[in-house]
Amino acid sequence: MTSTILIADDDPVQRRLLEAMVRRFGYDAELVDGGEAALDRLSAPHLPPVSLLICDLVMPDLDGMGVLTRMRQRNIDTPAIVQTAHGSIESVISAMRAGAVDFVVKPVGAERLLISIKNALKTDALEDELRRVKRRAAGHLGFRDLAMRSPEMDRIVRLGERAAKSTIPVLLEGESGVGKELIARAIQGASDRRGRPFVTVNCGALPQNLVESILFGHEKGAFTGATERHVGKFVEAHGGTLFLDEVGELPLETQVKLLRALQEGEIDPIGARKPVKVDIRLISATNQNLIEQVKRGAFREDLYYRLNVFPIAVPPLRSRRDDIPELARSFAARFAAEEGRRIRGLSAEALALLSRYDWPGNVRQLENAVFRAVVLSEGDELTLAEFPQIAAQVTGFDVRVPAAPAQVTPQSHHPSPREILRVEVRDPNVLKLLDENGNVRKLDSAESEMIRFALAHYRGQMSEVARRLGIGRSTLYRKMKDYGLDEAANAVA
Repeated sequence: MTSTILIADDDPVQRRLLEAMVRRFGYDAELVDGGEAALDRLSAPHLPPVSLLICDLVMPDLDGMGVLTRMRQRNIDTPAIVQTAHGSIESVISAMRAGAVDFVVKPVGAERLLISIKNALKTDALEDELRRVKRRAAGHLGFRDLAMRSPEMDRIVRLGERAAKSTIPVLLEGESGVGKELIARAIQGASDRRGRPFVTVNCGALPQNLVESILFGHEKGAFTGATERHVGKFVEAHGGTLFLDEVGELPLETQVKLLRALQEGEIDPIGARKPVKVDIRLISATNQNLIEQVKRGAFREDLYYRLNVFPIAVPPLRSRRDDIPELARSFAARFAAEEGRRIRGLSAEALALLSRYDWPGNVRQLENAVFRAVVLSEGDELTLAEFPQIAAQVTGFDVRVPAAPAQVTPQSHHPSPREILRVEVRDPNVLKLLDENGNVRKLDSAESEMIRFALAHYRGQMSEVARRLGIGRSTLYRKMKDYGLDEAANAVA
């Protein structure tokens, strides 16, 4: 799903001109004819979110300044670009103070508008990422902070918000890398335990001989090497949330003590004389089928039912492709800031490529792919060229690797040529020169297809079509009649 840009203008001609440019840039466009309609669309919770607003400064019902003021009052943080026919300094200052991220003068050129849109989306993505990082560090990360835009994740959000209202044990199920820990943090951030400790334990990475000590703690001298007291993860999470990732990897003997801790609300540190009371909210996660492990005797049945009180199955990234563009922009903004790179975002073609890949490693793989692209990028935008490994695995994209350069003899001191990966997109609009039998197409067939495409591309503007094809209007009309394209011209007019 590409970014949606909302265009608010009472002039239908201006709306259509802006829509044509926005769609040509690779974004989705929605049109409204006034300020009140724009606010209604921005506030609609049941519709897909709007990534950017382009708003006319002068409108009859509610002008652009009024829209910006109402947006600030309603805490609508969608970035806005204001446009007007009169670009006075006073208007620019007033619009910027009201919250606009940029200001353009009618009629705005395509290049100027594209730069403004990319800068606005980049700034918004970076601010979102900064807010997310701050809220995560403070333990206030909520579901609104997560990059979830797909219908498949709406159910996850609803379940998570319900779970946050109580201390019921939650079991998050899903493939590795789908973002189970972020959902666990959002559950805490939406609960009355927000701001309190959130302690993560990767059960699959715990040393076999130290599992019990790490979870429940030990007293000084309790065993060889215990030179000081260790409180354990349960005590660290006291008053907050304990997140047990890959809980299916816990040894059976540790599962017994975990069950008792959940039932009694107390733990027995190794070497301690008496139990220690703990108050925790437990959230577990697994990428395995725990019920199958129960059948095999690898997981205790009583513990399974204790953990599986409120299960939430998190779908893989390939099942919620609408989340991919938002996640990719978020990662690009974060890594660009961390690496000190001036990257405005991802091109529409790159987002289309990422959205079509299946991502077997889920969100974690996407994050690493964007990180690599940011590091290797030489421009201010991530394009197809930064994702050659992904392009090689997606139908419709060709990756051509030139033959390896000749071996350089030891006596030569000339460096070997740099190997370049070239990514070629097979655009469905590219004119085919061969027919289905592999023979060169007839000239009239190719010419007919080119004229048909030009009519659609330039929306039936005959003067523009003729000029771009390098022929006169009378010749264009004659060829259209010969090829029976009169109906095609009327359809796009």
